Amino acid sequence: MKVNIRGFDIHKGHLGVEAQVALLDEVRAIAKAAPVFSPDTPYGKPMSVRMTSAGSVGWYADHSGYRYAPHHPNGCAWPPIPSSVLNLWHELTGLERVPDCCLVNFYGADAHMGMHQDKSEANFEWPVLSVSLGDAALFRVGNTTRGGKTESVWLESGDVVVMGGAARLAYHGVDRIRFGSSRLLPKGGRINLTCRVVT
Repeated sequence: MKVNIRGFDIHKGHLGVEAQVALLDEVRAIAKAAPVFSPDTPYGKPMSVRMTSAGSVGWYADHSGYRYAPHHPNGCAWPPIPSSVLNLWHELTGLERVPDCCLVNFYGADAHMGMHQDKSEANFEWPVLSVSLGDAALFRVGNTTRGGKTESVWLESGDVVVMGGAARLAYHGVDRIRFGSSRLLPKGGRINLTCRVVT
């Protein structure tokens, strides 16, 4: 089932249980090749999520700002984006162009993501695709300018979101995690994969 909230196409339950388990194994392989880390914001405050990436570049943050980097902080190359993720991208965006980055965020019980725009990319005409695995997250969608009324929806394991068009620069964030709501991750928590065209 697909629902639309302010231009965000939310494909509820798009990935079945078997597909979620298979994707989780691929995420673990990414994390083995490029270990998760906790970046600092440019303001010196550590982010509450841990992350890693796959693709030709990975997302990174420190005192210098938000950006994409060609290597993991330990100097290793980012692993390739799994074919299953690329197939999902082609299926739901209809694009032949492949994403440059698949950012992988790990949310623990107290993790959240403040309202923000995805604007570190060179061209905002390309959509962003987001996959949820594990515990449900309260996803909040705002406007293309900061402030004003917002809407929220619970994203559950297997949901896939495509953000494009007029909604590409909409503010959005994750207010909280419903910890323990999914059995996919043995110790609980949420994984979010976000595919982006960077260049």
